[in-house]
Amino acid sequence: MNAPQNRLRALSACAAVALAALAQPALAQTTAPTSSSLNATAGPYSVSTSSVTLPVGFGGGTVYYPTQTGKYGVIAISPGFTATQSSIAWLGRRLATHGFVVLTMNTLTTLDQPASRANQLMAALNYVLNSSPSAVRSRADGTRTAVAGHSMGGGGSLIAARDYPTLKASYPMTPWSPTSNFSTVRVPTMIIGADGDTIAPVATMSRVYYQNLPSTTSKAYGELNNATHFAPNMTNTPIGRYAVTWMKRFVDSDTRYSPFLCGAPHQAYATSLVFDRYSQNCPY
Repeated sequence: MNAPQNRLRALSACAAVALAALAQPALAQTTAPTSSSLNATAGPYSVSTSSVTLPVGFGGGTVYYPTQTGKYGVIAISPGFTATQSSIAWLGRRLATHGFVVLTMNTLTTLDQPASRANQLMAALNYVLNSSPSAVRSRADGTRTAVAGHSMGGGGSLIAARDYPTLKASYPMTPWSPTSNFSTVRVPTMIIGADGDTIAPVATMSRVYYQNLPSTTSKAYGELNNATHFAPNMTNTPIGRYAVTWMKRFVDSDTRYSPFLCGAPHQAYATSLVFDRYSQNCPY
């Protein structure tokens, strides 16, 4: 074989390696989580966005997804009563930077009740998996889905966890619900309450919801110190840290995150300055 042919073969081999590298799905996060990485406002993944403008069982919204190709768990997040997706956009982006496809949704009307929001959360997941642009759909793993929500959206995420047991996780934040009957929930659920919440008082809502979750279901409850019902609308709070941790542990089944829920790293961080109360049924 002459020299030009050798060079051509070498160039072809390099091109094949480059194309193969581009085609490889993004690997699972290999760097072990640390308290600092969980407190950071962004994780290791770069993020793109896609707008949902037409109501398709919910009121539209924004999808945040990792730029890197690969398969990622899918999370839908509902805002609270009278609110829009802008109130929880920060959490959607933050979760996406840790390797999730996240839809922060508008509801059909801002007055929709929790049961309706539960159905809309499921419609949002269905949109991502089946009707979203190919750049989103190709990254969405339909076997790993989860829900979250604030206020009535939090109530909706509890109802969805009760009614759709194939979900991998639920993360209700200062939830409001007309029912507290969640004794059949099998989906791992972490509830965030706030000690100064006068709209969804923890004594009659968040604490009761947590207590009614079965002891056989992986669960946790964090009651934020010196916080109000609107804590989930504020960025750079413990809500972001624990949302990432809960979703990584149960949507991605990454046990490296367990110590940040009920081990020494959690204990070192979650002092009385963060949580008035913290309950869980570890080990998980």
